[in-house]
Amino acid sequence: MSAMTREEILAAVADGADLSRADLSHANLRYANLSGADLRGANLSGANLRGADLSGADLSGANLSGANLSGADLSHANLRYANLRGANLSGANLSGAAG
Repeated sequence: MSAMTREEILAAVADGADLSRADLSHANLRYANLSGADLRGANLSGANLRGADLSGADLSGANLSGANLSGADLSHANLRYANLRGANLSGANLSGAAG
């Protein structure tokens, strides 16, 4: 998948698009509503997800290395096999998250 703008990403999520394996590296998704999104195997390395709603999202196998997830809602998200090395999780809600 080619690089997408923030607006294209958010529109795709709103339309229920499959963002699995998408390259969202270094994307600015601050405060984005990605609840329930299919982000399996997506590349979110270095992405700004500060305050984002990722509740119930499927992030299995996703690359979140170096991502800013401070204050993000990851409740009930699937984080199995996700790479969180170097990610900022300060203040993130991980209640009920699997991984």
